[in-house]
Amino acid sequence: MISFQFLITAFVVVIAPGTGVLYTLAIGLGQGRKASIWAALGCTFGILPHLTAAAIGLAAVLHTSALAFQLVKFAGVAYLLWLAWQMVRADGQLGLSPSQAEPNPWTIVRRGGLINLLNPKLSIFFLALLPPFLSGTPETATVEMLALGGTFMVMTFVVFVLYGVFAAAARDRIVSSAAVMRWLNRTFAVLFVALGARLALERL
Repeated sequence: MISFQFLITAFVVVIAPGTGVLYTLAIGLGQGRKASIWAALGCTFGILPHLTAAAIGLAAVLHTSALAFQLVKFAGVAYLLWLAWQMVRADGQLGLSPSQAEPNPWTIVRRGGLINLLNPKLSIFFLALLPPFLSGTPETATVEMLALGGTFMVMTFVVFVLYGVFAAAARDRIVSSAAVMRWLNRTFAVLFVALGARLALERL
């Protein structure tokens, strides 16, 4: 049974602004409500490999292998810098503009998934977060971890959708001002760079 303590802990973690939240907000502002839901779905699916790794013990390998950690980490840093570049380019695929082509769900989902997939800290996070909430029965540990992780993923999707819908609701007001759009594009770009720098400084 999922404990109330776990739900509170997971909610605090999920609601905290991070790369996934930032991406979902940018998509909501730039491409509207439907696109923001696809973004939330992508970010949620990006959690699944880390959850699986934690459940079967692969996160422990990542935690003890400095080379594996560094490879995944810097791939994540490069991807965040690419997202920042897409925000400020005149024809960038993430930049805010008054007219947007019909969003490609697969592209939005894939980018959101990569944001979380290329964050090596997530596997280690699950390895640290989930065990304290297990019953202590070895035979059911894997199933319990998957249940807790599944709950975390559902919560992530719901919260991210709310973030995205809120951003989409503000879109009409924002796109009417070219100055505001330029400011937001640059702000999102700076935030992606800052998150990439923070990830680059992460240590095992």
